[in-house]
Amino acid sequence: MTATDRVRAPAGTVVGRRTGPVRRFLGIPYAEAPVGVRRFAAPVPRGRFREPYDASRHGATAQRVPLFATTTIPEPSVPGEDVLNLGVVAPAGADRCPVLVWIHGGGFLAGSPASPWYDGRSLARAGIVTVTVGYRLGVDGFAPLDGVPANLGLRDVLLALDWVRENIAAFGGDPGRVTLAGQSAGGAAVLALLSSPAAEGRFQQAVSISGGLFEVRRDSARDFLERVGERLGVPATRDGFGGVPVEQLQRTVRDLRDGEALVLGPVTGDDILPVTVAEGLAGHGLGVPVLLGSTGDEFDGGGDGASAARAAGTRITDTLFRAACPRVARSRREADAGTWLYSFEWPSPVTGGATHCADLPFFFDLLDAPGVREALGPRPPAELAAPIHADLVGFVHGRPPSWAPATGGPGDPLREYGRPGAPPAADTTGGYDPVLPVPPVLPARPALPAAPSDAEAR
Repeated sequence: MTATDRVRAPAGTVVGRRTGPVRRFLGIPYAEAPVGVRRFAAPVPRGRFREPYDASRHGATAQRVPLFATTTIPEPSVPGEDVLNLGVVAPAGADRCPVLVWIHGGGFLAGSPASPWYDGRSLARAGIVTVTVGYRLGVDGFAPLDGVPANLGLRDVLLALDWVRENIAAFGGDPGRVTLAGQSAGGAAVLALLSSPAAEGRFQQAVSISGGLFEVRRDSARDFLERVGERLGVPATRDGFGGVPVEQLQRTVRDLRDGEALVLGPVTGDDILPVTVAEGLAGHGLGVPVLLGSTGDEFDGGGDGASAARAAGTRITDTLFRAACPRVARSRREADAGTWLYSFEWPSPVTGGATHCADLPFFFDLLDAPGVREALGPRPPAELAAPIHADLVGFVHGRPPSWAPATGGPGDPLREYGRPGAPPAADTTGGYDPVLPVPPVLPARPALPAAPSDAEAR
């Protein structure tokens, strides 16, 4: 049974919903709408609500145009201008509970915080407050334009973290126990902010799921933006793009990327990312415990040749995703806090491998969420969700993982989840050998396969 719920916070009175032991407050603006003169400007904190704010449904999303007609994770687009909003899911009766702040993925071009795969109901039952953050995407969030602050999407997340610090206690969360977490581009954003001097003190722990050390070269991004401007018939400038509706911009970016990897994303050389992420990790966030890992196959699908390809070090998965894990551990080897690695190895019967996004319903313990059966088959194993979810819950609660931390060298310890023929969770070593270089590109999230024989997943 669902009932109205009300919270009085420093931001104002927020009216949400309570269903059993779970409270939801959705679509809460943390910044002024990024429209007009604010479209290509740093985010401005939202003023205090003068009237009770209706937080009963998801807010507007920055995504207007998904990258594909069908994606592994359901990613609804919600119309509206107030895209800089967040959702809070909390346990009823919560008091000083740890907080998980979630950054969605989507290649920095798409994705939606309104996905049912990110609902925090299972985390709430484990005594955790979940905050899902919307941030600007594509040209509006990550275009390095003259006269525009760089990394606007990351600046949005930083402001959302400020909102959490000031308001989350009213929802039962502890502002001094915040874990910043994300997957894919969201996981890469976590690592970028972990490396940033501007983010110091804003979160106490970090989780990067299938993230990476991904930065876009300014000259490459500007070359791509010139192509976008040419297609639209406008100069590739703040004023030129400012006169183009967001939906039209996103459609043009989607059409022109034509299978290219990362066309827009974080850039270095500003106050947010003064140096590369790998360099920044050696000097910032060293007191922040980090949990990170990848799926075994990511974008390479599965099949009999997967293990041989992985050993040969020729796969996209190895060079783009898996190699980032020991590199992060190596950058942080002098850290006061530990770095723990995991690898998700369960092969989805739909894609034939442990592919990109397949681990999320296990981390969130949402095997009954919409779209899960289409991506993972009719019977995703609950016995696998139990240890994965428990490890995430324990980490957010501040308990160090039970396996040894990594240092980025050969034979690093890690926890494997779901390897066929092994227990659901097993501690091992060397799963990230050999250490491979990470090129500064990120593959697009492919669409969900139309049939089980199709190997790629989003």
